[in-house]
Amino acid sequence: MNGLEKITARIETDAVADAARMADQTKQQCDEIRAAGEAKAQERYWQKVREGVKATEDRVQRLGKAADMEARKIILASKQELVDAVFRRAEEKLRALPAEEYVEFLAGQAARAAVTGREEIVLDAADMEAHGQAVLRRANALLAEAGKEGALTLSGTPGDFRGGLVLKDGNISVNCTIEALMSQAREEMASFAAAELLN
Repeated sequence: MNGLEKITARIETDAVADAARMADQTKQQCDEIRAAGEAKAQERYWQKVREGVKATEDRVQRLGKAADMEARKIILASKQELVDAVFRRAEEKLRALPAEEYVEFLAGQAARAAVTGREEIVLDAADMEAHGQAVLRRANALLAEAGKEGALTLSGTPGDFRGGLVLKDGNISVNCTIEALMSQAREEMASFAAAELLN
């Protein structure tokens, strides 16, 4: 092997070694770039997963709050319906009292509402015909038992209402109709009834 061949062989060996070294370096750089890319991709993936989980939790929380509010509305409406039903039933029962009890109820209302004992009792047409005189006698008797003047009179003109009575003294009147009594009782008892329904 002459000198030229030695130089050529050496250059060739060095070139092969350089190429192998460069291939190793390139492979190492590619592996590092790939590993960095995969790490970055994993980091972005988990970041997106965390963002998705957070967005889902926020949405679930918002939907939960909306569902809670809707449930409260439904519960409140149901409670209101129950309170309405209770008062409707009470009114029906009051209107359906046996005659003797109904007379006692009307007379008691008149006696409690009387201030002077000389007021006029106004009944609706049906009650005036069926119970007018009995209510008048019993109301005056109740006033006398309480040590008050019992000089109530019965109006000749029926009132435009259904059940109960109105007590009049000139321009002053006390509304003891069943509708007015239920409305008053409702105001007084609605909050109590709603509180009881919460339990």
